[in-house]
Amino acid sequence: MTAASALPGAGNTLVVAGRHLTWSELSGGRGETEAGNLADPPPVAAHLVADNCGAVVAVAAHLRGGAETLLATAARVDEAMAAELRRDGFALVRPGGTVPPTVTRPPEPGRLWLLTSGSTGRPKRVAHSLASLTTVTGKQPARRWLCPYSPGAYAWWQVITLSLAHPGQDIVFLEPGDLDDWPDVALAEGVSAVSGTPTFWRQALWRAGPTVAALPLAQLTLGGEPVDQAILDRLGELFPRARISWIYASSEAGATIAVHDGRAGFPVGWLDRDVPGRARLRVADGELLIESPWGASGMTGLIRTGDQVEIVGDRVHIVGRQATDEINVGGSKASAAAVRAVLLDHPDVAWAAVRGRRAPLVGQVVVADVVLRAPVGEAALTRWCAQRLPDYAVPRRVRVLDSIPIKETLKSDV
Repeated sequence: MTAASALPGAGNTLVVAGRHLTWSELSGGRGETEAGNLADPPPVAAHLVADNCGAVVAVAAHLRGGAETLLATAARVDEAMAAELRRDGFALVRPGGTVPPTVTRPPEPGRLWLLTSGSTGRPKRVAHSLASLTTVTGKQPARRWLCPYSPGAYAWWQVITLSLAHPGQDIVFLEPGDLDDWPDVALAEGVSAVSGTPTFWRQALWRAGPTVAALPLAQLTLGGEPVDQAILDRLGELFPRARISWIYASSEAGATIAVHDGRAGFPVGWLDRDVPGRARLRVADGELLIESPWGASGMTGLIRTGDQVEIVGDRVHIVGRQATDEINVGGSKASAAAVRAVLLDHPDVAWAAVRGRRAPLVGQVVVADVVLRAPVGEAALTRWCAQRLPDYAVPRRVRVLDSIPIKETLKSDV
């Protein structure tokens, strides 16, 4: 294992809980008294951290010794999973102390374990390494990144490995409790690049639009959810000189699609192409399949992502999981993504979620939740949808929420 002091990003600054450290300081043990202390981690360890301080210390410990490491927030690991980890040889490293494994086994040096998001059920473990997580390889302009992701998430590791692999990539870490105030934090710290989900960006624009607009951003990145044209256009208006990218990534397949042209979807020409060092993309029965050079260990060949796509013109649009996107209204299939896109096109709608609700005779009807920028009645929103959608896809109920729901994953919780 290469110590952080030997990596290109060793001198990059990490701003965590108000402390300013570097990877080199952490890897050498200096600075750990400020961010935590993990001088001699177990050879097979599940680090269940409370915050980014504990997380960066765990990363530094992995860099020093190459211990087999799983990193996640303590809230993501329930007692059943904790017991399972111990049976599989992991010591549980928590803020209050270390719990030994119930079974001892040899470590896999350099192995990094991630937990999947659990969006389709119980989170699963997937195996990576620093090499497979380091997907940005080209020379990068200097950036000061805001990292709002939960420690241990795939997107969190993408920011971490960017900073380790490239000089000039500083990180300002954001704790979940500070999410509402992130534009002020970013402004104070001189952040020039921010990565987040579309929900994250919508919430920020809704709560603190003027502060967001004042940020000197040169790079904006979106991912984790389907990325629609409305949010790309809004960010493009605010930051006309910035590079705006959307990324498709998963713990299993890695970061496989990156689009920088300001348009939703990716070009149809990317399907079934074979380019060294890039993922191979295919659509089968409306589902996106990926063969990735950045996939988790054991993920060979085409991976079924479970994400549905629609080809519109020259673009392939990722609309989300079939189970949540397709609403069966009396035998007609309404797309939740299409209804949501229509609602988000309304100038007074800041955020929208669409789902099916059980109903007599037709089985399901379309309903929606919205957060508004300015007052608008349910009847007006219904008329807006009726002018743009077939009758079966028009929401039969539109509920106005007081705020944009957001989970620890930065995705919507509805």
